[in-house]
Amino acid sequence: MQVYRGMDIGTAKPTPAEQARVVHNLVDVADVEDAFTVADTQRLGRAVLAEREGPVIVAGGTGLAFRAIVDPLEFPGRDPAVRGLLETLDLEELQTRLQRLDPDAAGVLDMANPRRVIRALEIHAVTGMTPTERTATPSATAVKNYEPLHPFTAIGFDPAAKLEARVVDRFDGMLERGLLDEVAGLAGRFGRTAAQAVGYKELLPVVAGERSLKEGRADAIAATLAVAGNQRTYFRRDPRIRWLQWDDDPVVRLDRAREELVA
Repeated sequence: MQVYRGMDIGTAKPTPAEQARVVHNLVDVADVEDAFTVADTQRLGRAVLAEREGPVIVAGGTGLAFRAIVDPLEFPGRDPAVRGLLETLDLEELQTRLQRLDPDAAGVLDMANPRRVIRALEIHAVTGMTPTERTATPSATAVKNYEPLHPFTAIGFDPAAKLEARVVDRFDGMLERGLLDEVAGLAGRFGRTAAQAVGYKELLPVVAGERSLKEGRADAIAATLAVAGNQRTYFRRDPRIRWLQWDDDPVVRLDRAREELVA
C-alpha cells in the first residue's frame, strides 16, 4: 500500500529523509483512486531489477508480491465485462459452469470461494485455459518447486510471541502521529484496492461517525494481526528463507542480517 500517494502514516512509509538516504522504488507511484494489483507490482519490480546494477533489497509487502517479482508467477489479463456478468451469478451456478469446463477443477481450486471461481472463469474467457491446465504449465511447476527467475538471498525475523504487543504499539503510534486525520483527508477518494488497506478500512467508519475510535482501533489491530498471521504462514512455507534469531534491538537485527547477506 506504500505505492499510494497520501497514504503515509498508516503504511509506515519511509520518510522523505529516509528516502533521501537510500533509493526507494514503488513508493508514491499511484493515486488512491487507482487500482493497483500484484501484477503491477510484478511489472514495476522486475523493471527495477532489470535497470539497477548491483544488489537490490526487496523489503515489506506481502509474500505474494515478493514471489511475483522473483518467481515466474503469471497473472492473466482481465475482462471487466465478463467479470461483471459472472458477479451476478450465485455460487452454485458459477461452480456448475466451471466444472463443465474443467471436471477436475476442485482438485486445484477452492470451489467454495466465489472470488476464486469467478477469477478462474474470467481467466478461461481471456486465455482459454482451465485451472487444471494452468497448474500443469512449466512456470506453474517452477513456482510450486520454488524455482526463482532471479537468484537471491532471503532472510526473515519473526518476533513470535511479541508480535501482538508490537502491532498494538505500532498502531497506537500511528494514531498519535495523525492517522485519523490522514484517513479523513482521503475519505471519499479511495478506489477498490486502497479502500482495503488495513487500518484505513477500519478507520473509515470512525471518520464517518459510524464507529467510535475505540472500536475502530480494536478492529484495525485485530485485522493487522490476522494479516500478520496469514503472512507468517505464507513466508514459512518458502524453504529459501533463512530465519534469523529475533532480538528486540534493531541494531542487533541489522548486524545479523548483514552477516547473513555477505556470507
